[in-house]
Amino acid sequence: MIISPPFLPVAGMTSTDPALTDPMMSAVDNFELAHGVYPIALDRRWHTGVHLYPAMRNEKVRAIADGEVVAYRVCQHAINGGTPMDSNPGFVLLKHTTETGEGRTLTFYSLYMHLLELSAYNSLGVSGNELPEFLRMPSPGESLNPPLAPPAQTGGGKKVYRKDVLGLPGRCHGQRHIHFEIFMLPNDFDHYFAATQLGNTQLHTPRGADYWGHSYYIIPAGQTFVPQPPGTVDGKLHGIAFDPLPGGQNAQPLHIESHFHKGNKYTSVWSVAADGSRTPLVKDKAEPEYEYKLYERAMKLYPGCPSDGYELLRFGRILSGSPTLPAGAARTTWVRAAFATGQEGYIDLNNDAIVKLSDADFPFLANWQKVDEGNGPFADDGLCDIDRLKAMLGTAKEHQTQQEQGELEEYKKEETLVRYVRSTAGVRDLLKGFVCRAPSEWDGTNNDARYGKLLSQEGEFYYGDSAGYGKFIALLKQFQFWDVAHLPAGTKFWFFHPLQFIRCFRKNGWLSAKELAQCLPRSSESVSLPWSDAYQRSRIHHQFVSRVNLKYLGSNPIRLLHFLAQTYIETGGLRTMREDSLGDGHSYGPFYGRGYLQLTWPVNYEAYNKYRLIPNNSASSFADTRITSSSMHIWADGGIAKRWAPQYDPEIIATDLAHSAESSGMYWLSKHFRRTTNINRAADLGASPTIVGFISWLINGGGNGYRDRQQFSTLLGRMLLDTVGHLPQEVLRYPPLAPASNPVLCRTFPPTIVPFSLSVVINYVPQIP
Repeated sequence: MIISPPFLPVAGMTSTDPALTDPMMSAVDNFELAHGVYPIALDRRWHTGVHLYPAMRNEKVRAIADGEVVAYRVCQHAINGGTPMDSNPGFVLLKHTTETGEGRTLTFYSLYMHLLELSAYNSLGVSGNELPEFLRMPSPGESLNPPLAPPAQTGGGKKVYRKDVLGLPGRCHGQRHIHFEIFMLPNDFDHYFAATQLGNTQLHTPRGADYWGHSYYIIPAGQTFVPQPPGTVDGKLHGIAFDPLPGGQNAQPLHIESHFHKGNKYTSVWSVAADGSRTPLVKDKAEPEYEYKLYERAMKLYPGCPSDGYELLRFGRILSGSPTLPAGAARTTWVRAAFATGQEGYIDLNNDAIVKLSDADFPFLANWQKVDEGNGPFADDGLCDIDRLKAMLGTAKEHQTQQEQGELEEYKKEETLVRYVRSTAGVRDLLKGFVCRAPSEWDGTNNDARYGKLLSQEGEFYYGDSAGYGKFIALLKQFQFWDVAHLPAGTKFWFFHPLQFIRCFRKNGWLSAKELAQCLPRSSESVSLPWSDAYQRSRIHHQFVSRVNLKYLGSNPIRLLHFLAQTYIETGGLRTMREDSLGDGHSYGPFYGRGYLQLTWPVNYEAYNKYRLIPNNSASSFADTRITSSSMHIWADGGIAKRWAPQYDPEIIATDLAHSAESSGMYWLSKHFRRTTNINRAADLGASPTIVGFISWLINGGGNGYRDRQQFSTLLGRMLLDTVGHLPQEVLRYPPLAPASNPVLCRTFPPTIVPFSLSVVINYVPQIP
C-alpha cells in the first residue's frame, strides 16, 4: 500500500531529526488546527474530519493515493458564508482500493473540502495547469448574483494518482483551512476489520501472517525475567552478547511496544493496574545496531533454521506458513525489557501466555477504540457528553465539578467541552485512535436530525427564528453533495482520524500487483515494457517482493527503492529469475546467478542452505570437499562444478519464487563490506546517486548497468517516496573514498564521471486499466 498525506511540504523531506520515524507525517501533523478537532466539533456535534492549514498558502493539496473520482466541485469564485466571499465549497471525493497483504483488500474514501476558488490562483503564484484537466474549469451552474456555488458533479470514472494536485487550501467562514476526511462504507469496513482485533478487549495472538509496523506484547503478571539467558557464559550465548541485568518477576501485567528504526531497536513498557490504567516504565529504550545484526543473531541462536529464527527476533513469532523450527525450546526468543521501575531482565517471548500483535491488528494497546452506538460519547440528543468522553479516554475518573454541574446552558456545556479537549494533556492524541460510526455532515438527509434542535429547543441559536434557520440550511446545502456521490443516504459510515489512518498504513509495505507494475520501468535507455507485460509480471511477483520488503527491509520505502533498482537489472525487469547465460540451468554453470538478486558462487549457495535449509536435506547442502577463495579461478573452466557437488538442486532458487525471495533477502543482509554487513546500513543513508552507486557495487561488484540502476532508482523515488516535481539534470559520480562520518562507504572507486539525464525516466507515465 502506497499512501501519503494531503500536503507534502519540503520540511518533511529535509528533516534531519533522527528521532522522527516518519518526518513527513510529523511535518503535516503541525498543520492540524484547534478549531477542527476530530471527532467532536466545537458545538459538541460529530466532526468526522480534521482542519489542516499549511505554513505556506500556496502549499498544494494532493491526492493521498491512486483513486477514482467519486464527486467534485470546482468554483471560480468564493461564496458568502456570513461575510462577502469568505467560503469555498469546492471539493474532491476519491475512492481508493488497494491491498495490505495476501487477500487483504482495503477500500476507503478520502475527502478534500474547502478548495480555493480558481480566480485566486494567480495571486498565489500558482498555475491552474498543475491541476488535472477536469479540475481546471469551474463546474457549471455557478452564480455571482447572488453568489451561489455550482452543483457538485459526479466523478464519471475519472482517475487521479497519488501526489496529483487537487487544489489549494481555501476557507470556510473566513477561516483558512481544508476539511479532510477518511471514511469507509459499512460493508467495506466489516470486510477488512473483521480480520483485525479492533474493538476487542480480550486480545489474542493472530494465527495468520498479517504483520506490519510496531510489535505489541501483553505479558501476564508473575512472569520470570532472567538476569541472562540460561547457558550464557562470560556474557555470551552462542557468541551473542547478553548484558547482565537484575532479573525478577513482574508484579503486574505489562504492555510492551517495540519497533526498529535505522538499525536500532526501541522498546517501551507500561505496567497495567487492575483498573486498566497504564504507568510507563520506560520509553523508547534503544538497543543500538540490533536490527542490523539480526541476521548474525539468527545464524548463531537458531542453527536449526536461521530464517525462522530471524522472524522470531523481528516479529516475535514465525509468520511463514511452514516453519522448520519445531515448537518448543528451539524457538526460545530472549528479549530485553523492563518489568518494574528501574529493573530489567530477559523474557522468553516463546510462551503461549504472551499475546503477540502488530499494527496490522489495530489493538487497543496502540490506542485504537471502536466508537459505535451504545459505547460512544454522544448522548441521545446527538451531542457529546463530557462525562462519557472522560470515561472512554480514562483521563479523568471524577465527575463534573460542582461549577460544571450548574452550567446548564448549551453554550456553557460547549465551553466546558472545549476547555477539556484543548487543555487536558493527551486528550487530542487519544481522540486520534477513535474509529467512529457516524452520519456524514455532507449528506443532506441528516440535516434535521443533526441541526433541528437549533430551531426547536429554547435557548438554541435559531429558536423561534424559522427564517434564520432556513438561511442556515440553504448555505449548508451549498457545501453538501451526497446526491451526486451515489453513496447510501441516511447511513452511518466508519470514520478515522485521517492523519492517524495515513500514519498507520504507511507502515504497511505491501505492494499490490498494480502498484508494483507502476514501479516497473517501462521506458528507459534499456527497457521498453508495455503496461500489459508489466502488470502480468507484477501479478506473479508482487507477493514475493512484498515479503522481502516486510521481512528483510522493514517495509521501508528507501530500502525498497534500492532493492528494486538492483532487482530490475539483475532480473531484466522481473522477466527471469535465472542469469541469461545460464541456459537451461543444468548444462552450464550450476552456480550461476538465480533469484531476485542473482545469487552466485558456491559459497553463497551453501550459505543459503544453512540459512533456510532446503527441503528434504536437513544434514548438509554440499559434499565434504571445499575450495578456497584463492582457487576461484577454477570457475572459468567449470572445475568448481566437478569439485563441489551440491546435495540440492540450485535450480530451486530460480523455479520456486519463495526461495528466489528468501535467498535475495539473505544476501542483502549478509553481504560483507568494509568489516561490516547488511546492505540496509547503506540504504539508510539515503537515496542519493552516491548511495545508489555504492549499493550497485555491493550487488554487482562493478559498474555493470550503472546508468540503468541510477535511472531506476530515480523512477522508484517518484513512485515510493514523497518527493514531488522533477529533479534537475545532474552528473553522477562513482563514490570516492568516503569521509570518516560515513565509514560504511569507505571504498575507493574508479574516478569515472557518468553523465545521467533524468529526461529518460520522465517518459514514464503510470497507467491503471
